[in-house]
Amino acid sequence: MATEALKKRAEEALSKRSAYGIDLDVSEYMPKHANLNSRHLEILEDELSSSIESVGLNVDEKNTLGSYIQIDQTAVYSQSRRRGLTILNLKEALKRLDFLRNFYWRLIPVDLDKFTALAALYEESGYVIVVEKGFKSDKPTQACLLIRSPRSLQTPHNIIIAEEETNLHVITGCTTAPESFGLHVGISEFYIGRNATVTFTMIHSWSKASHVRPRTAVLVEDGGRFISNYVVLKPATSIQMYPSIRLIGENASAISTSVILGSGNASIDVGSSVSLESEGSNCRILSRVVGGGSSETVARSRITAVIDNVRGHTECNGIIVSDNASITAIPELEAKAKNIELTHEAAIGKISEEEIFYLQTRGFTREEAVSLIIGGFLESGLSELPANVEKYLKSAIQWALTSL
Repeated sequence: MATEALKKRAEEALSKRSAYGIDLDVSEYMPKHANLNSRHLEILEDELSSSIESVGLNVDEKNTLGSYIQIDQTAVYSQSRRRGLTILNLKEALKRLDFLRNFYWRLIPVDLDKFTALAALYEESGYVIVVEKGFKSDKPTQACLLIRSPRSLQTPHNIIIAEEETNLHVITGCTTAPESFGLHVGISEFYIGRNATVTFTMIHSWSKASHVRPRTAVLVEDGGRFISNYVVLKPATSIQMYPSIRLIGENASAISTSVILGSGNASIDVGSSVSLESEGSNCRILSRVVGGGSSETVARSRITAVIDNVRGHTECNGIIVSDNASITAIPELEAKAKNIELTHEAAIGKISEEEIFYLQTRGFTREEAVSLIIGGFLESGLSELPANVEKYLKSAIQWALTSL
């Protein structure tokens, strides 16, 4: 689907290492395809239904506006349940929506690194969500990106367009079927119009042998809001992502939150960068990290102010629960104007023995006290979620803590 010019640029970047994260031999992974297509989520086989539900999505589609399901490289289901909301797989959307080419590979260079190059060269699917002017709903739209085949290369390209005066919740669950693993390279481009609000929650639950390299970019116009919640409860062997958010409109805003539960020997390198480019624009970048097992987590953040009268704050809080785990916070603030307000703070340490003792005096065991403290710490990082999603994540966090 990419043009010949894009493919040529991608081919030249196939050996280009990412600026962050561990390097990978991408030749070990190949695109796989699912022999499955469904008009109703309920008829998906039990194994897949269980995997989909494990990342908080509803197979019965109750309280949702529509769904997209991709297995390996194959888009097996896409359906909108509300007028004014379009949900299509990328291949179909490029055929049906003439304007989409104006948004396609516009924010992310295909030659950024070897992972964007792979996504361009093997691109087949991904979801396209378009909400028309004035569309508003508290119900979420859901998407699941599932790796089912061993050593599978999955390269979805997602494009989300929120026209002016809209409100959209998108929940994306990324996971693997039992005994499967692969390389996931997801490209996501967000376009948020005037006075539009997009809340994007990405829940990752991976097998230990998988590697994950999402690439995300966001453009926000006047009065627009982008709220991102990135949640990792079962990390892959390695995860590296660094979304780029540009606030180009007056009074545009962004909140980017990462909630990370490190375990095993996972190598996790995550964060966000925000560019404040118009007066009144403001942002917050927040990280909540728990380091367990032998995991290594790097929490990055960068805020760049290029104009007067903007505000930005970045904050990283981490708890170490294993002597073999590590957490590194790397905040960056860059000022290119005078009248700005940029701040940062970071705190990493172990759980306070006083907090544990207090809960023990209330009848909890030490293990229960630790679980309650960590659960509350992670939950405090979540921002403006639909009620059913917030409820699911709180229970999922408590369940995930049992693996520490």
